Amino acid sequence: MVVEGILASYREHGNINHLDGSNLPARSEVSELLDDLISVVFPGYFNGEQLDGLTSRYFVGARCARILRRMEMVTGRALAVHCEGQDQMGEAIAARAHEHALELLQAIPQIRERIASDVQAALAGDPAACSDAEIIMSYPGVAAIAVHRVAHYLYSQRVPLLPRMMSELVHSRTGIDIHPGATIGHSFFIDHGTGVVVGETCKIGHRVKLYQGVTLGAHSVKGRDKHAAPAQRHPTIEDDVTVYAGATILGGDTVIGRGSTIGGNVWLTRSVPAGTTVVLDTPSLRFFSLGDRQP
Repeated sequence: MVVEGILASYREHGNINHLDGSNLPARSEVSELLDDLISVVFPGYFNGEQLDGLTSRYFVGARCARILRRMEMVTGRALAVHCEGQDQMGEAIAARAHEHALELLQAIPQIRERIASDVQAALAGDPAACSDAEIIMSYPGVAAIAVHRVAHYLYSQRVPLLPRMMSELVHSRTGIDIHPGATIGHSFFIDHGTGVVVGETCKIGHRVKLYQGVTLGAHSVKGRDKHAAPAQRHPTIEDDVTVYAGATILGGDTVIGRGSTIGGNVWLTRSVPAGTTVVLDTPSLRFFSLGDRQP
């Protein structure tokens, strides 16, 4: 009776089944792939091995070989799910998966260049930061942007499923939710970070700094054609902007001009000219002693 009831549920609610006989990328497999990628991006920090100029060559070679195989496997599974006809399966998918894996490995130097600027932005932007090592190994904002640089590259190459899985893995680790579609310039820094949300079509310039609880979101959550390029639903943040804790900026037509500062807890749904500071009026506070009647 129990089994029959569950099977009946499969027939009734088929949209949450995956019973076509193909394997999906396992969350654990993508997590291991991501850890390998980060160990190559930050050699000597997360691999548990002592590296120097000699041993790094062997480490990178071995780790890249492992990344290639893992990337081929999970990308092949993701591509198979998104193919519309069974005639596209097999060798064609394997070839595409290999191409995506190899291109990602070839892009690591460019990805590292962006991440290096993000680490320097954190070092320059946080007086409490003591060293690159402290930032790389303990700052959630740096962990989130490092994964985003990888996920965004895969997203731009139209690799299905994996970029979003990567972004959600680091979201669960850091509390920072950056959609892999978001375009982010160099020297990006999220201070503290918990609760930051950056939407899919958000465009962020260079040297932008966000604090915890910032939302760069959309006015609405209407669906779209999955085959069409996404229209911009999220704001544009130009170069050298600082957005303080708890601020919410919404809408694809909203542009925060270069060099602006958005104060804490501000709610914005319209554009701000360059060089503008936006703050809330000073709130009116009322104080009561223990013996006073409170409203």
